[in-house]
Amino acid sequence: MATGRTIERKAKRPAGVPASYLALIQRCPLRPITSEAELDRATAVMNSLLDRDLNRAEDDYLDVLSDLIERYEDKHHPIDDVAEEEMLGFLIEQKGVTQAHAARATGIAESRISEVLARKRRLTRVQIEKLAAYFHVSPAVFMPAAENGKRNHARRRR
Repeated sequence: MATGRTIERKAKRPAGVPASYLALIQRCPLRPITSEAELDRATAVMNSLLDRDLNRAEDDYLDVLSDLIERYEDKHHPIDDVAEEEMLGFLIEQKGVTQAHAARATGIAESRISEVLARKRRLTRVQIEKLAAYFHVSPAVFMPAAENGKRNHARRRR
Protein backbone atom coordinates (compact mmCIF):
# COMPACT_ATOMS: atom_id res chain seq x y z
CA MET A 1 0.00 0.00 0.00
CA ALA A 2 1.35 3.41 -0.96
CA THR A 3 1.72 5.86 1.85
CA GLY A 4 2.48 8.93 -0.25
CA ARG A 5 6.11 9.02 0.92
CA THR A 6 8.91 8.68 -1.53
CA ILE A 7 11.37 6.02 -0.70
CA GLU A 8 14.92 7.07 -1.37
CA ARG A 9 17.23 4.36 -2.42
CA LYS A 10 20.80 4.74 -1.44
CA ALA A 11 23.05 3.96 -4.39
CA LYS A 12 25.60 1.32 -3.61
CA ARG A 13 29.21 2.36 -3.89
CA PRO A 14 31.22 0.23 -6.33
CA ALA A 15 33.61 -2.12 -4.57
CA GLY A 16 37.02 -0.61 -3.96
CA VAL A 17 35.92 2.98 -4.60
CA PRO A 18 36.36 5.19 -1.52
CA ALA A 19 33.45 7.38 -0.50
CA SER A 20 35.82 10.37 -0.57
CA TYR A 21 36.37 9.82 -4.31
CA LEU A 22 32.64 9.72 -5.01
CA ALA A 23 32.20 12.89 -2.97
CA LEU A 24 34.78 14.59 -5.20
CA ILE A 25 32.96 13.39 -8.32
CA GLN A 26 29.71 14.81 -6.97
CA ARG A 27 31.38 18.09 -6.04
CA CYS A 28 33.14 18.53 -9.38
CA PRO A 29 32.54 15.87 -12.05
CA LEU A 30 35.48 14.93 -14.26
CA ARG A 31 34.17 16.42 -17.50
CA PRO A 32 35.68 18.93 -19.90
CA ILE A 33 35.62 22.44 -18.46
CA THR A 34 33.55 24.77 -20.63
CA SER A 35 33.26 28.04 -18.71
CA GLU A 36 35.08 30.34 -16.31
CA ALA A 37 32.64 29.37 -13.54
CA GLU A 38 33.49 25.70 -14.03
CA LEU A 39 37.18 26.60 -14.09
CA ASP A 40 36.82 28.48 -10.80
CA ARG A 41 35.02 25.54 -9.18
CA ALA A 42 37.57 23.02 -10.49
CA THR A 43 40.48 25.20 -9.34
CA ALA A 44 38.97 25.52 -5.85
CA VAL A 45 38.60 21.74 -5.61
CA MET A 46 42.14 21.22 -6.89
CA ASN A 47 43.57 23.71 -4.38
CA SER A 48 41.71 22.05 -1.51
CA LEU A 49 43.23 18.71 -2.47
CA LEU A 50 46.75 20.10 -2.70
CA ASP A 51 46.61 21.05 0.97
CA ARG A 52 46.11 17.54 2.36
CA ASP A 53 47.27 13.94 2.18
CA LEU A 54 45.34 11.98 -0.42
CA ASN A 55 44.46 8.33 -0.81
CA ARG A 56 45.17 6.65 -4.16
CA ALA A 57 41.72 7.36 -5.62
CA GLU A 58 41.83 11.03 -4.59
CA ASP A 59 45.31 11.34 -6.07
CA ASP A 60 44.04 9.88 -9.36
CA TYR A 61 41.11 12.31 -9.28
CA LEU A 62 43.50 15.24 -8.72
CA ASP A 63 45.66 14.09 -11.64
CA VAL A 64 42.71 14.01 -14.05
CA LEU A 65 41.22 17.25 -12.71
CA SER A 66 44.52 19.11 -13.15
CA ASP A 67 44.72 17.82 -16.74
CA LEU A 68 41.22 19.17 -17.44
CA ILE A 69 42.14 22.53 -15.92
CA GLU A 70 45.35 22.67 -17.94
CA ARG A 71 43.51 21.85 -21.18
CA TYR A 72 40.98 24.65 -20.60
CA GLU A 73 43.65 27.18 -19.59
CA ASP A 74 45.88 26.31 -22.55
CA LYS A 75 42.97 27.03 -24.89
CA HIS A 76 41.43 30.06 -23.17
CA HIS A 77 44.35 31.60 -21.25
CA PRO A 78 47.55 30.80 -23.15
CA ILE A 79 50.79 32.02 -21.63
CA ASP A 80 53.43 33.33 -23.97
CA ASP A 81 56.92 31.89 -23.84
CA VAL A 82 59.43 33.76 -21.74
CA ALA A 83 62.87 34.49 -23.18
CA GLU A 84 65.85 33.04 -21.31
CA GLU A 85 67.07 36.47 -20.21
CA GLU A 86 63.65 37.32 -18.77
CA MET A 87 63.51 34.02 -16.92
CA LEU A 88 67.03 34.44 -15.58
CA GLY A 89 66.28 37.97 -14.37
CA PHE A 90 63.04 36.80 -12.75
CA LEU A 91 64.75 33.90 -10.95
CA ILE A 92 67.56 36.12 -9.67
CA GLU A 93 65.01 38.62 -8.37
CA GLN A 94 62.79 35.97 -6.78
CA LYS A 95 65.72 34.32 -5.02
CA GLY A 96 66.80 37.73 -3.75
CA VAL A 97 70.38 37.42 -4.91
CA THR A 98 72.65 39.55 -7.06
CA GLN A 99 74.03 38.64 -10.47
CA ALA A 100 77.42 38.29 -8.81
CA HIS A 101 76.09 35.83 -6.24
CA ALA A 102 74.33 33.74 -8.90
CA ALA A 103 77.52 33.75 -10.96
CA ARG A 104 79.68 32.55 -8.04
CA ALA A 105 77.15 29.90 -7.02
CA THR A 106 76.93 28.46 -10.53
CA GLY A 107 80.50 28.89 -11.67
CA ILE A 108 79.35 31.05 -14.58
CA ALA A 109 81.27 34.26 -15.22
CA GLU A 110 79.40 37.31 -13.97
CA SER A 111 80.12 39.00 -17.30
CA ARG A 112 78.29 36.16 -19.11
CA ILE A 113 75.24 36.56 -16.89
CA SER A 114 75.26 40.30 -17.56
CA GLU A 115 75.55 39.71 -21.30
CA VAL A 116 72.65 37.25 -21.24
CA LEU A 117 70.49 39.68 -19.27
CA ALA A 118 71.38 42.41 -21.79
CA ARG A 119 70.48 40.05 -24.70
CA LYS A 120 74.03 40.18 -26.05
CA ARG A 121 74.71 36.46 -25.60
CA ARG A 122 72.78 33.25 -25.11
CA LEU A 123 73.16 30.60 -22.48
CA THR A 124 74.92 27.38 -23.38
CA ARG A 125 73.46 24.00 -22.51
CA VAL A 126 75.96 23.57 -19.67
CA GLN A 127 75.10 27.01 -18.27
CA ILE A 128 71.40 26.23 -18.47
CA GLU A 129 71.96 23.02 -16.50
CA LYS A 130 73.97 24.88 -13.83
CA LEU A 131 71.36 27.62 -13.50
CA ALA A 132 68.49 25.11 -13.39
CA ALA A 133 70.21 23.22 -10.57
CA TYR A 134 70.94 26.45 -8.66
CA PHE A 135 67.38 27.78 -8.95
CA HIS A 136 65.78 24.30 -8.53
CA VAL A 137 63.85 24.51 -11.80
CA SER A 138 63.69 22.44 -14.95
CA PRO A 139 66.22 23.40 -17.65
CA ALA A 140 63.21 23.75 -19.96
CA VAL A 141 62.25 27.06 -18.29
CA PHE A 142 65.16 28.68 -20.11
CA MET A 143 63.99 27.45 -23.51
CA PRO A 144 60.86 28.67 -25.30
CA ALA A 145 58.49 25.82 -26.15
CA ALA A 146 59.10 26.09 -29.91
CA GLU A 147 62.86 26.05 -29.38
CA ASN A 148 62.59 23.26 -26.84
CA GLY A 149 60.67 21.19 -29.39
CA LYS A 150 63.31 21.90 -32.03
CA ARG A 151 66.09 20.83 -29.68
CA ASN A 152 64.25 17.62 -28.76
CA HIS A 153 63.56 16.90 -32.43
CA ALA A 154 67.21 17.51 -33.31
CA ARG A 155 68.33 15.08 -30.59
CA ARG A 156 65.98 12.36 -31.83
CA ARG A 157 67.28 12.65 -35.39
CA ARG A 158 70.91 12.06 -34.42
